[in-house]
Amino acid sequence: MGSMKVLRTPDARFADLPDFPYAPHYTEIGDADGTRLRIHAVDEGPRDGETVLLMHGEPSWSYLYRKMIKGLADVGHRVWAPDLIGFGKSDKPTEQADYTYERHVAWMSAWLDANDLQDITLFCQDWGGLIGLRLVAAFPDRFARVVVGNTGLPTGSGFSEGFNAWLNFSQTVPVLPIGFILDGGSTRTLSEAEKAAYEAPFPDETYKAGARRFPALVPITPEHESVAENMAAWKVLERFEKPFLTAFSDQDMVTKGGEAVFQARVPGAKGQPHTIIKGGGHFLQEDAPDELIALIDAFIRKA
Repeated sequence: MGSMKVLRTPDARFADLPDFPYAPHYTEIGDADGTRLRIHAVDEGPRDGETVLLMHGEPSWSYLYRKMIKGLADVGHRVWAPDLIGFGKSDKPTEQADYTYERHVAWMSAWLDANDLQDITLFCQDWGGLIGLRLVAAFPDRFARVVVGNTGLPTGSGFSEGFNAWLNFSQTVPVLPIGFILDGGSTRTLSEAEKAAYEAPFPDETYKAGARRFPALVPITPEHESVAENMAAWKVLERFEKPFLTAFSDQDMVTKGGEAVFQARVPGAKGQPHTIIKGGGHFLQEDAPDELIALIDAFIRKA
């Protein structure tokens, strides 16, 4: 494999985004093929606060967490919100073939290692969970507790009608309409400025290879790659006794009911105050940020 061709979104695209005053923090990692990749993260709040890791998915970026970053930092936590490769202010390989599930896990493992995060409270949604839960399985000692919302760790056993519709749309639509997708997946109506902020990472379609690829990488059939790796990760999660909380929303057609498997299989989920976010769409960070801030803060303080 030769080294990848990589795009970097110009900084000017990110000027004056609403509610996103955060300084960028960059970590350079190496891919197995020798390519150097720059990963962006927001890092806010007191340096000695409890470490909270907020992981986004498709097709969003750390902007999704703008309100939660501020809210959690304001109550004393140190909040990290990275952008996955292909998203936000992180680097963007140009070819869909450059993106695999295992590569995403390797890239974020390298980022986690480079920043040496410890005693982490993870909140993850969508692909932030598909990747974030693999980090928990790979480095269980780094995580103090986990909160999952509208996500899963699939092992080839099928998919919802909602996911199938999304997969078909994402792979065929000529221009992937990022702002429209974020607005459609939220129960509240996003402003034009907010939708534009979600479009900011992508000056044109050449920047969207990672966003295009993600739906096709979800291991929904036994033939998909990463089924074996996710099964192995479940073996670790089935021994994970640290606190594990589900906070799915009631109006997400893609992941509805997905909390049940975590409650049944993760020992740390027993007896936790699991909740359903009422009136929340797929992007519950847009619909219920204050509720999530309070929930995560209470979950940390309970310890």
